[in-house]
This record gives sequence, C-alpha cells and structure tokens, in this order.
Amino acid sequence: MLSVGLGWVALAAALTVPAQAHGHGTPAWQLKDTNTDARFRGLAAVSRSTAWVAGTKGTVLRTSDGGRSWRNVSPAGAAGLEFRDVEAFDGRRAVVLAIGEGEASRVYRTEDGGASWSESFRNTDPKAFYDCLTFLDPRHGLAVSDPVDGKYRILSTADGGRSWHVLPNTGMPAALPGEAGFAASGQCLVSSGPRDVWLATGGGATGRVLHSSDRGLSWTAAESTIPAGDPARGVFGLAFRDRTHGLAVGGDYRAGQASPRAAAVTGNGGRAWRQAATPVAAYRSGVAWLPRTRSSALAVGPTGTDLTRDGGRTWRTVDTGSYDTVDCTADGGCWAAGEQGRVARLAD
Repeated sequence: MLSVGLGWVALAAALTVPAQAHGHGTPAWQLKDTNTDARFRGLAAVSRSTAWVAGTKGTVLRTSDGGRSWRNVSPAGAAGLEFRDVEAFDGRRAVVLAIGEGEASRVYRTEDGGASWSESFRNTDPKAFYDCLTFLDPRHGLAVSDPVDGKYRILSTADGGRSWHVLPNTGMPAALPGEAGFAASGQCLVSSGPRDVWLATGGGATGRVLHSSDRGLSWTAAESTIPAGDPARGVFGLAFRDRTHGLAVGGDYRAGQASPRAAAVTGNGGRAWRQAATPVAAYRSGVAWLPRTRSSALAVGPTGTDLTRDGGRTWRTVDTGSYDTVDCTADGGCWAAGEQGRVARLAD
C-alpha cells in the first residue's frame, strides 16, 4: 500500500497496469487468504486494517490486521442464509442483511465484534424481498425491498439497527413493470451525508436511479442511461462522494453477454445522468471513489477492475481478477471481495 502521505492522486495515477504485471512499486490488488469458499457480496471497509465481509452460507468474517488473519464471526444458526450486505461503524459494531423471499430477509446486529448477534428484523411479508441497506450515520439507516404492490418498500431504523419499521410509501413513485433492485454488491442503496439516499434499479424498460433527500420519505426517479429492459440488466452499483457527484455501474450480469454503456455519471445529485464517454469494459457490480481525490474511482465485476481518473467520464481496465464489490476508507484503505472467498486490499 502506498503511504497515506503520498496521497491518493499519486495512487490513481500509478494504478494503470494489471495486477499480474507486478513491477516494482506498482500498486495492485493483494489477495488475502480467508480460508473459505464463500462468495462475499457484502463488504464494509472500516480502515486500512479493519474490514468486514458477508456472503453465502451465512458467513461473516472480520479482520483487524489488514487481512493477514480473519475471524469467522458468523451469526449462530445462519448457515442457510444469504448475506448480501454489511454496514460497519467500527471493528465492533456492524449490521448485516440476509436476502430472500419472506422470512429469508433478515437483519442482524452486533456490538462486540461478532462474538454475539441479535436478530433485529425478520420479514414476514411473502411479497417482500430485501436487497440492500445503508446507514447515513451511526443511528439512521435504511433497507430496501423489491416492489411490493407496485412500489419499493423502505425499512428504517433510528437506533443503529436495533429496531426497524416500514416507512409509508406515499412518497415513493410507482415501479416500472418488471423493475427490481439487484442484491449483487450491497450498493443498490447508498447514502451521502445525513439525509440523501439513492436507489439503483434494473429489469424495467430503463435502468433508473431513485433519490430521496429526506431519509426515504419521498423519492424522485431519473433514467440512468445504463440499458435495462431485461431481468438481468440495469444499474447494479452506485457511489456518491458527496450529495451531488455520483457514479453508476451495471450492465448484464450473465456471463458472456455484452454490457454496452454500463457506466454513467451525475453532477447534480442524480437528477440527470450522463453516459460515460468510455464506459467500463464489461458488467460491473461495485464502484467506489478513491479517498482524497475528486475524480478517481474503481469499479469491479467478475471479469476485472476498471479505473477512472476523470470523475467517471472514461474508464480503463487495470486488473482482470474477479470481484463483486469494492469499498474505500478515509485513511487510504481500499478493499474488494467476491467469489471463492476472494478478498483483496489495494497494496503497493
């Protein structure tokens, strides 16, 4: 890892060759042995040293030494669940989301680094299927379900995930026919600041991004420019570096299918989106801004990692390893996770 003192601008400038070409001083993804074959679509990077991952077979792991060792902190009795999102406040407090129809959608919370968990929400509506969650601060968080009776359902907490309630849907626009969210990277619902939240969609006639500026009570919808029109296509991941500047990535998640125009950018909080002049090379499910820059970000997917240095207008492939999600921290830690237990940290 480049030292924080060198700055993330220098890192973004250097990260322009594949990880397989390990030259001296070349930053690259450095794989960390997790000793599991679980697929990790949930990732919460706390710092360069601390991160949480959540995935298949009810698996939750935590590291506090930069990935040199991992502690299995999976909730008891959760082996049959599919964890797709994790949000962590530090090395001890975290919230994980299990997805699925009916009671398969659940939320768990820990305050002791995963030594014990409490189930704080279990969905009882057979029509609901929760995809992603996000926290705006340590108390206020939201989770989103695919449309129920024609509208997305929003779950809210005001006590750090200890209790949850469904918000009224009067401020939610109607979902398009066939539209849904993608539980692919924990990034179909993201936030920036104390009140702004964005929701990524696909499957409908167009890939849309919905925005709320009041913690999920009312929403507006905008077309993203990322093609949809099929249950496998749309917007899969979002990242906002502030309440106005955002990135969207997606495409067609089926292997071998083309994913043209699979990246978009906004400079007005998601009211309008512009197609990337040079989009990501293929389907990408996760995206994250590099800290301490205003224009650099990484996007990841099963076929590789792409880098932008101009705020999402152009992207370039810099690695061909398989990852589903990516997350970066203010102290310069960038992590990625995916299939077959793959977890990596960006390193020098």
